Amino acid sequence: MTSPVHTHGRAGSVAANLARVRERICRACALSGRGADTVRLLLASKMQSPAQILEAVAAGHRDLGENRVQEGRAKAEALAGHDIRWSMIGHLQTNKVKDVLLFADEVQSLDRQALALALDRHLQRLGRGIDVLVQVNTSGEATKYGLPPEEVPAFLRELAAFSALRVRGFMTLARFTSDTEEIRRCFRALRQMRDAMPNAAELRELSMGMSGDFEIAIAEGATIVRVGQAVFGTRALPDTFFWPSAPDPTQR
Repeated sequence: MTSPVHTHGRAGSVAANLARVRERICRACALSGRGADTVRLLLASKMQSPAQILEAVAAGHRDLGENRVQEGRAKAEALAGHDIRWSMIGHLQTNKVKDVLLFADEVQSLDRQALALALDRHLQRLGRGIDVLVQVNTSGEATKYGLPPEEVPAFLRELAAFSALRVRGFMTLARFTSDTEEIRRCFRALRQMRDAMPNAAELRELSMGMSGDFEIAIAEGATIVRVGQAVFGTRALPDTFFWPSAPDPTQR
């Protein structure tokens, strides 16, 4: 769910919008004393057609994120042969693990041991590993998926048993609000949690910030920003369609 800090969609082609977003990332990085190459732009391609995605690919972009497994798998099959790296950024049910591994190179929404076990079992059968980010609920909202920050260290210790999972860092969503200081607090909390860990250098990735708040996220240390509407335009469906307002307790 993206905070309403900036207008999401702007008129223009995908390539032009993509260029504008890249410029904004460069400016945000410069203001933070960082190089633009320290932030990976992940295009959230949910509800976008293969033709629209190909516009971004033609403009030199290859990192795409999907929220729903079946949609992501269908697009990956339709775009097979193109240089695309797919990430799963939405809530992942354990019964969809086999399907997600057919196309995803990364899972950014790892939030429970049952999911880690399912991923590891399938990956062991396939003889490969996958990059994962642990999803953390820094806003403290019951309507958000992710582990509370205080539970993350113990969860990381559990993940050490799953050799096929390469833990690269963390992902979070800020509170949906126009209060920029609250948004900033959510992002800062993730960075501070990571920095306090003894192996912080191994957990360098911080996936935080979407179309409405990615500049704030960069200022707070984001290494990955997930941007969709600022590039592809406003979607017909609301964010709550992709980020359910009431997590199913059976999927925790």
